[in-house]
Amino acid sequence: MRSSICWRDALVAGAFAALLSGIPSTLYAWATGGDVMEATRAAGAMLIPATSAERELVIAAAIVHINVSLFWTAVLVVLLPHRHIFIGSIVALAFIAILDLRVIGQLFPEIRALSFWPQFADHLAFGAVLGGVLAYRRRHLSASI
Repeated sequence: MRSSICWRDALVAGAFAALLSGIPSTLYAWATGGDVMEATRAAGAMLIPATSAERELVIAAAIVHINVSLFWTAVLVVLLPHRHIFIGSIVALAFIAILDLRVIGQLFPEIRALSFWPQFADHLAFGAVLGGVLAYRRRHLSASI
């Protein structure tokens, strides 16, 4: 039973993190007069040609983002200790950002072209939301048992 609760918590936390994690780079692009859709198109170009129609790139980006978010959520739920999960999640996502953006991302010209720090901030936001929701749900569940 504990395992199903853990994965339900992971799905909820991962969904919130995936939905909110793009806020930092979007706000940065908006505030600096940049292209708020650049990162979305770059993520879509990981799956389909960058010359595809914007609608197709947005759909492809959603598929990429959902799958990458689910993958990292599953990895972190398995590997992170239950204590200090909020801080652990942020630190883990800082390392994941380097892997995603500086190693894997270098294979994709559109990802490579993105400004690093706003994307790094998105990863930290993912970690903060994921860790925060997991910590909240674990506290809430342990208090109700």
